[in-house]
Amino acid sequence: MDKPLQKSALAGRHIVVTRPAGQAIHLAEALVGLGAQPVLFPVLAIENIADVTPILDAAIRLDQYDWAMFVSPNAVDKALAVILAQRPWPAGVRVATVGHSSEAALERLGINDVVAPQERFDSEALLALPEFAYVKGRRVIIFRGDAGRDLFGDTLKERGATVDYVTCYRRTRPALDPAPLHRLWSEGRLDAMTVTSSEGLRNLYEMVGKVGQGWLKRTPTFVPHARIAAQAQALGLHNVVQTGPADAGLLAGLTDYFSRP
Repeated sequence: MDKPLQKSALAGRHIVVTRPAGQAIHLAEALVGLGAQPVLFPVLAIENIADVTPILDAAIRLDQYDWAMFVSPNAVDKALAVILAQRPWPAGVRVATVGHSSEAALERLGINDVVAPQERFDSEALLALPEFAYVKGRRVIIFRGDAGRDLFGDTLKERGATVDYVTCYRRTRPALDPAPLHRLWSEGRLDAMTVTSSEGLRNLYEMVGKVGQGWLKRTPTFVPHARIAAQAQALGLHNVVQTGPADAGLLAGLTDYFSRP
C-alpha cells in the first residue's frame, strides 16, 4: 500500500512575495507546489531608462575593456538588449556576475563563460574570487541600475583597476494599495514575508503605512542575506529569519520554520 503523502509545513500559509513583477513567478509557483498561498506584493518596479545613449556608447567601446560585470538579471536584460542589437559580444571581454538568475540570463543570450561565486551571491563573494585579486591596469565596465552599490567598483579601483559604470535601468517604488495585506493581517492570516533586497524592504516599510508597520514588525520575515537582515532589525522588525541564498534558501528557511512545533 502506498504511504500517505506528508502534508507540507507550508500548506495553507499566506506568504508574501515582494520580488518585482515578472520576477516573482518561480518563487510563487514553488510555494504553490508546497501548498502555500503566495501573495504577490512587488516592492520594486524595474523601468527602462529614458536615454539609452550611455549603453550605445558602451557598445561602441566595449573592446577596450578586460571585464564586464552585470549586477543582476535586470542589468543583463536591459544592457544586452541594446548592445547585442548593435554588435556581437567581443570574445576578448570576460564577463562576471552574481547569482544563478544572472548566470541563466547571460546563458540565454549566448554568453556562457561567466565568472560568478557559487556559494554566496554578493559583491563581497565576487571580490574574493582569484580572478579579481590582481587587477592593476585592468579596465572594468559595470552594468547596473540607478544608485547601485559601489563596493565592487570601489574595491577594484583600490586594487588598481579602471572602472566605468553604465546605468541601464531604474528602480522605483510601486504605488500599490496595501489593503490586501492589511486585511490578511487583521484576520490573522498573513503568515510570513519574503524580502530579497534592502531597498525593497525600505519600500515595503513605507508602502504598508503606520498601521501596517506595526503588523510587519511582528511578522516572520525571511531574507536571504545578512545585509537585509540588518536593515530589517534597524527598522524594528522583531522576527527576522536569515535563510540560505536565492529562492531555494528562502523555501528551505520557510519550511524549516513552519515545521517546528
